[in-house]
Amino acid sequence: MSGNKMKAVGLTKYLPINDPDSLLDVEIEKPTPTGQDLLVRVHAISVNPVDVKVRGPKNRTESKPRVLGWDVAGVVEQTGPDCTLFKPGDEVYYAGSITRPGGNSEFHLVDERIVGLKPSTLDFAQAAALPLTSITAWEGLFHRLGLSSVEDANSGKTILIIGAAGGVGSIATQLAKYAGLTVIGTASRPESAAWAKELGADHILNHYEEFVPQLKALGFANVDYIFCLNSTEKHWKNMADAIAPQGKICSIVETDERLDLTMLKDKSVTFVWELMFTRPMFGTADMIEQHKLLNELAGLVDRGIIRTTVAEKLTPIDAANLRKAHAMLETGRSVGKVVLQDFE
Repeated sequence: MSGNKMKAVGLTKYLPINDPDSLLDVEIEKPTPTGQDLLVRVHAISVNPVDVKVRGPKNRTESKPRVLGWDVAGVVEQTGPDCTLFKPGDEVYYAGSITRPGGNSEFHLVDERIVGLKPSTLDFAQAAALPLTSITAWEGLFHRLGLSSVEDANSGKTILIIGAAGGVGSIATQLAKYAGLTVIGTASRPESAAWAKELGADHILNHYEEFVPQLKALGFANVDYIFCLNSTEKHWKNMADAIAPQGKICSIVETDERLDLTMLKDKSVTFVWELMFTRPMFGTADMIEQHKLLNELAGLVDRGIIRTTVAEKLTPIDAANLRKAHAMLETGRSVGKVVLQDFE
């Protein structure tokens, strides 16, 4: 391959994942870093629901291959002229930006302000499972809901995590437990309930049943915080009933239906969205918070407090394995993350 070309997995048409043209092995130009960008040699990637959603069938075509992928672990190859946080050779992990080409390529450009130093105790595959879900969980808990990220600082407070066994839930459960909260997770299958308990959930509710009777059976009248990681509109009434007066609800799941905010008025409840792409998408003044939280998370990982959530590793990074990973996610029944490592 010529010096200015690189391998990637991309798409030109938005097709069902069982179509071999839904994701393709391609060769594209190797980019050059400018400004505060790092050029990262990609060692491992993981797949998230956002990949599946962006790739899903739609009546559109791309004139040149579109590269997806918003979880990367790799090594800094080159730094832009304005970089101050990293140097070539640094091992890093990050999620990137939804408005730029993704990381399913041999080399990838990313703004250094949303990159962290890889946890030293993890290999690249284990680290690649963490960024997107961890940024979402961290921002949701500590930036949107306003909880303290200090160990045991929120003792005596309760949080209901809807979808505790999913990608974000697996990290949020661990972080909330570390931060001192009583964690009540929801799950609907024995294996997902067991996974959430293993990660630190104190209690499990079934999210197909009303929350309040289940909470009362556990000795709770309500909960101080709710982190909704699954079907906002489906759980809206349950959340309005279960939240404590002056409590806070954060959701990461957009809805096609109108939500009745008036249901939260009598209790003076705060409702807030979390999207981990907001900071890079809008180039906010506090973008560097993602760099800081990823470094802080790496410290917690290296201390054995937060564990990675890899469920399956596929090698190499190519279109066939990415199609397989997308198909696994589309079942909606995967527990833990699917990671791909190494280009051939």
